[in-house]
Order: sequence, then C-alpha cells, then structure tokens
Amino acid sequence: MFSKVLVANRGEIAVRIIRSLKELGIKSVAIYSTEDRESLHVQLADQAVCVGSAKPKDSYLNMKNILAAAVLTGAEAIHPGFGFLSENSRFVELCEACGLVFIGPRSETIELMGNKANARIQMQKHDIPVIPGSTGFLEDVAEAKQVAKEVGYPVLLKAAAGGGGKGIRRVDTEKELANSFNEAKREAQMAFGDARMYLEKIMENVKHIEVQIFRDDAGNTVYFPERDCSLQRNKQKMIEESPCALITDAQRKYLGELAIKAAEAIDYRNTGTIEFLMDQEHKFYFMEMNTRIQVEHTVTEMVTGVDLVKAQVKVAFGQDLPFEQADIKLLGTAIECRINAEDPAKNFTPSVGKVDYLYFPVGNLGMRIDSDLYAGAKISPYYDSMIAKVIVLGENRHEAIEKLKRLLSEMVISGIKTNQNFYLTILEDQGFLDATFNTDYLERVLLPEWKRGNADETV
Repeated sequence: MFSKVLVANRGEIAVRIIRSLKELGIKSVAIYSTEDRESLHVQLADQAVCVGSAKPKDSYLNMKNILAAAVLTGAEAIHPGFGFLSENSRFVELCEACGLVFIGPRSETIELMGNKANARIQMQKHDIPVIPGSTGFLEDVAEAKQVAKEVGYPVLLKAAAGGGGKGIRRVDTEKELANSFNEAKREAQMAFGDARMYLEKIMENVKHIEVQIFRDDAGNTVYFPERDCSLQRNKQKMIEESPCALITDAQRKYLGELAIKAAEAIDYRNTGTIEFLMDQEHKFYFMEMNTRIQVEHTVTEMVTGVDLVKAQVKVAFGQDLPFEQADIKLLGTAIECRINAEDPAKNFTPSVGKVDYLYFPVGNLGMRIDSDLYAGAKISPYYDSMIAKVIVLGENRHEAIEKLKRLLSEMVISGIKTNQNFYLTILEDQGFLDATFNTDYLERVLLPEWKRGNADETV
C-alpha cells in the first residue's frame, strides 16, 4: 500500500480524504494557498506545503507547484478530490511522468469523457441511449439549425468541454439560435479554451438520475444504487438522495447494468459516475460521465456502508475491488443537502467572513456532516461557497427527511449567512415529500413561493 499520498484539493473534500488516509495508515500531504494557511485540512494532514497565492490558478490549479510538492515530500500518489485538477488529463499525464500514481482513471479516459460530444458518440457506438441531438460537433449555425429542426425545439446548446453551467444556452426558437450559438461559443472558449459545441433536445419534466460505478484493473465492475439529483438551482445540485423514490428494483437493475456497460465500453478504471435523464415513462438517456469522485458520493456511502475513497486508494494501488456486486445493498434512504455560504434573501449572494460560532448537532445513528469549518474559520471569496454537507440515513425516506430537518434546525453557523433555513422550506414542500419534483421544480415552483413568503426579508 502507499505510504504517503498528496491531496490536491482544499475544503471539506480534502478533510474527508485525509481522514480516510489516516484510517488506512497512510500519511497525508496537504497543499494550500496563502489564503488557506489556517484551514482545517492543513491542520489535519501529516505535512502541508504552500503551493501559491489565493487565486486558484496560482495555487490549486498550479500543476508545477503541486507536482513539486508531491515529489519533494516523497508522496507516491495524488488524490485530486473533485473540481480543480480532478478531470484534467494533462495533469494525469504529468503525474505519470513524475512517477506518481493518479488516484482516478487514466488520462485518455478523462480526455474522452471530458469532451461531452465525444462521450455521446462513444455511448452511441455501444447502444447506450443518449439524449436526441447532434452526433458530433456542430460546424456552424446552419448545422445547429438543421439539427434543432430535426429534434424539435426547445434545444440546449452545450460546450463540448463544458461543466459548471458554462457554455450552455437554452434556445426556444430558430430566431434565437444564431445569437445563442455565438455567445455560447465565446463563453466556452474563455472558460475552457475549447469553443466546440454540440446540441441536445431539452428533455422537459425529467429527473436527473446518476449511477456510481467502480472498476478495477482486472475488469471487475460494480454499480451502486442510483442517486436522484433533480433538485437544482442554476443547474447546480442542492439536494441528492439515494435511492430514487420513483424507481423500481427492476429499473434499478437495468440502470445499473446500463452504467456497467458504459464503463466497460471505455475500459474505465477506478470510480466515476454515469449521469442520466429519466423521462415520465422512466426511459433513461445518457447525459455525461464524471470521471472523478463527486460531491454527493457521501450519499452512496451512507446508503451502502462503503467507503468509496478507501476503495479508490486500494484500486489505484493495484488491488482488486474490496467488494462484489452482491455486497452492495441498500440500507435505507440517504439524503444530502449542500450548505453554502450565501444569502438566499439576496439572490443567494456569496457570504464571506469569519465563523464566530459553530455547532454541528450529530449524535444519533445515520447522521454525518462533512465540513472543514471550525470556530474562527475564514470563509474566502476566492473559492466555491460550499462549506458543509449534511447527510442522513433513515430506514425509509420519511425517517431520513425527519432526521435532516432535525439536524438543520439545530445546526448553528454564525458570523456568515448560509442557506440552511432555505432547506427547511424545501423539506416541508409537498412536491419534495412526494418525490415528484424534477430538474426545474426548485426554480419554477419552490423559489417563487419562497420569495413571496419572505418578501419583507428580501427588500
């Protein structure tokens, strides 16, 4: 087994990885920016190296400095977490050139699946159903108009190298398409250095369903119960749960087998997530693949009792998967909500400052809070606003919701604004309780209702 691993990330995911490394008896190396010198992940690691100034491009995206830190501290492997360099194929190549093991898939796999249009083509070759749309890159506006006419409006223009909502435009009529196409291309070029675009039909009234898979060097592959990630704002997930309350056991098995087929088609290694859209007839359509551990991996861990990060490390070291498909069982229902440093009353404006007081009210079975917060911690404007994840496990969905409400109502984070009370509104909503919500439900129904009920606060 590795004796030392560098964690190329920050925040709660860095803390979470370091804790698993400790339990495996592996020494950890943290990296940090000058802004993060007092962060919890720095304090928990066996060693810590400053890799640059506050801006991500100077520190957490600084490949040269990160690789130098790994080599100089004697690390044998690098765990990228999610975000930053986790899906950067060039970084994986540089790790290999430096004799370091990248804890994740191979560079060519990241390159293939990171390009959304190429990923669609690859899935189509292996009879994985995909969202109707273009079969490759769009050459120009004329081709975009032709494809849109064939699949029918509304459509979504998407950057081939996209992510995080960048380079995406909804188009409802042909009249809008030319401007939207050019705007999306410019945004994609600025965000990713890649202006290539593709087009998909907008699937309305759908759920966002994803399946975590794991595959080792010997080709052993397993899938985990699906996650329902349909409750979203600005195309960013807010609540994730497993399993989806509307999916049957037979559908779950079919979906898992579909995900395994996709993983085997690209000879995948380590863990990743296949994302699907599910329509009203419960037909599934491949959307994209995330070639890394995800924010919501904790939901899967809670509902199955499997430590995915430990399994990542073992598989990266060359060991076989520490579990088989028969070992993956649903233990109930798990739900997660993402706590962000933001002010819902002011259109979710990010909140920065110092945490004056902190109380995390765990204590009963089936409760978990992943965070890098502590009293006195500094919330910086330079990084993502997510500061904690609250995850619960119940024997059933009702019990899980009640546990989550209890945790959120007791949790105290003072000194900054957070969205924790907004979640209490969501958890009381009938559409959420019935699990009938879809990908636009929060923005179409919940947010307008919440704003009307909090009109005085938003003035």
